[in-house]
Amino acid sequence: MSYKETLLDPIKIGTRECKNRFFVQAMECTDADADGNPTDLTYQRYENLYKGGWGLIDLEAISITQESRSRLAQLMIMEKNVPALTNFMKKLKEVNKDPLIVFQLTHSGELSNPKFSRRVTVMPSYSYGGDLLSEEEVDKIIDDFVLAAKIAHDVGADGIDMKLCHGYLGSQILRPFNSRKWKYGGSWENRRRFAFDLYERIAKEVNDKNFLIGSKISAWEGFPGGFGTEGPDSPILDLTEPLDLIKGLEERGAQYIVQSAGSPSITVTLTQAEKNYPYIAYLHPYFQKEFKKVLKPETVLIGSNYSVWGNGNKNLQMIDPKDNTMFKVGSHNIERGIVDMIGLGRQSFADPLLPKKLADGNEKDIHFCTLCDNCLELLIRQEHIGCCTYNKYYTNVLVNVRKEKGKLTQNHT
Repeated sequence: MSYKETLLDPIKIGTRECKNRFFVQAMECTDADADGNPTDLTYQRYENLYKGGWGLIDLEAISITQESRSRLAQLMIMEKNVPALTNFMKKLKEVNKDPLIVFQLTHSGELSNPKFSRRVTVMPSYSYGGDLLSEEEVDKIIDDFVLAAKIAHDVGADGIDMKLCHGYLGSQILRPFNSRKWKYGGSWENRRRFAFDLYERIAKEVNDKNFLIGSKISAWEGFPGGFGTEGPDSPILDLTEPLDLIKGLEERGAQYIVQSAGSPSITVTLTQAEKNYPYIAYLHPYFQKEFKKVLKPETVLIGSNYSVWGNGNKNLQMIDPKDNTMFKVGSHNIERGIVDMIGLGRQSFADPLLPKKLADGNEKDIHFCTLCDNCLELLIRQEHIGCCTYNKYYTNVLVNVRKEKGKLTQNHT
């Protein structure tokens, strides 16, 4: 098969048909209103993705709570948001009925911004503190996640991505660093309880076989005691717990898993390889291959770090750039059975119409991500987020914020 045929080939996720192998990563864009509802900017971004004909779209890190969140203008999913989210989904389905959309449910935990919310932690670290969460508070957070899943179902989402990655609360609980002796810490059996209990509750209370559930997982966070390490004081990679986690989630109803790595506020290059270090992306197919080995054939595995390849990355040695494109690398990994779909984050900013352009034979018109990471700078600065290279609105946002606040000196999200 040609890469076009491979990438545009439909695939089933649970009972649902996904029209192609393109997945939009959950990209926080900080353009909600004061109540956490979508604004015109939010509508514009997602309508463009729907027009682009992506197979599966992950709605950005939508917070289950107003109390503890990382972004001031973050989308939220509580009872007060039901009317706005219902209208949002109705409008998107009117644009294009084909794309599937899942909501990435999140709680920021120790990444919550203390300037406008409560920072909480399961185990204080050298870099992060916060109010120590009690077992009762975590039980209440689980209730909030379950309610959010029910709301996502009722407003018309096709499923949820129960976020267990990138340093947010779900991954904080899973880490070996969470060695505290409590209901959700210490032994692996205790640390995985949060995720497993959540899946069981959601499956029982939503009770719809057509409603998708899955999770994005950081295979290895890349620092001592991070998830995917051999112990609370070690940075050494050990996939024993990540592999057990995804098998357990699958047993509890997960129809898909999104592979990732790193924690953007600590090991950002591991999460999204940078222009000067693109070879970091070579780690991700390894994680995908190991994940795929333990999952059932019908469980869809979505891989990360494909934006970096673009239309032929010229910063990599020992390979001809024309053989090292996003489309060729992605289709090759699908054909080899390493992964089922490819996840694109920064690339979805650069060109929200990418799948349609490929399908229509207009590949030459695709805007490929330049890996400038100016979108990351906007995220760090709590500004509206989008592609500063191809979208003039976000170029102006970047220019104006640099004039007002000066050059960014610390890449800390």
